[in-house]
Amino acid sequence: MKAFIKRIYGGPEVLQLEEVAKPVVKDNHILVKVIANSANPADSHILRGKPFLARFSLGLFKPKQLVLGTDFSGIVKEVGTNVTAFNIGDKVFGESIEGGAFAEYVCIKSRVCAKMPEHIDFPIMASIPVAAQTAYQALITNGKLQNGESVLINGASGGVGHFAVQIAKAYGAKVTAVCSSRNVDFVKSIGADSVIAYDQVNVHEHNGSYDVIIDTHGNLKHSDYTRMGKRGVMVGFTTMGHMVSVLLRKAFSKFPLTQFTAEANTQDLEILASLVKEGKIKVQIEKTFPYTEIPDAIAHIEKMRTQGKVVMVWNETL
Repeated sequence: MKAFIKRIYGGPEVLQLEEVAKPVVKDNHILVKVIANSANPADSHILRGKPFLARFSLGLFKPKQLVLGTDFSGIVKEVGTNVTAFNIGDKVFGESIEGGAFAEYVCIKSRVCAKMPEHIDFPIMASIPVAAQTAYQALITNGKLQNGESVLINGASGGVGHFAVQIAKAYGAKVTAVCSSRNVDFVKSIGADSVIAYDQVNVHEHNGSYDVIIDTHGNLKHSDYTRMGKRGVMVGFTTMGHMVSVLLRKAFSKFPLTQFTAEANTQDLEILASLVKEGKIKVQIEKTFPYTEIPDAIAHIEKMRTQGKVVMVWNETL
């Protein structure tokens, strides 16, 4: 099968499209023929081996997992022993945080997959796993967002952010979004009640008051959380130094601030699939690449100006 291989750490230029052996299905796994992928900042971090501490799990001097890729959607071709939730021919989507998804086939644990809703396209569902699950777990699992509460979402136009706006609205929250002025209309169109353009208003001096602060961009200071919110969730970070600074201040503060890494699971994916089916989540796909241009897709998201999601399609007829 064809797959994008990374034998060394580096930028998108180190990815090579090669012929490799098709994975053999394992116990508790399913073998999926990949139809579509989406690109995430996590793919870039894994590709570059950054932050450096991550190499203790990724491979210190060279990558342990040769095939890059997290998000996918596709069709089940084989089912491993002990798998009862899926059958051959099912349309599924899921997340392989260990990598391996930028290939014609991926062997994946069944517990990190879910069935696709009927009549929803593969590229749409390939956009969901990492970004939408991160948004859901930030708001609901960690942020404990309740109906009627107010939430500030920093970085509201990107992959995680545009899902966070819609999920917050689906759960009955009043949403204030932070984005650039060029994305104000887009963020309003997906449900934000009010928008702060960070290139016109200094968010570090904003004195609004919110029940929950969600930072998907990763540039809020600890003082921003405590000034504006009752509780906070830090999703991303701009630099390792900034993250350490915030977490150090958190250690000496009673303010309820959570920093987490999303964990894929079928239950959350099924909830998100239902929200897509009901029209409460609409995926904004900024650009679609053929699978042969997956390195270009990674380079595109590294510019950090993406509105919504970037997808890659293996079957050009879709």
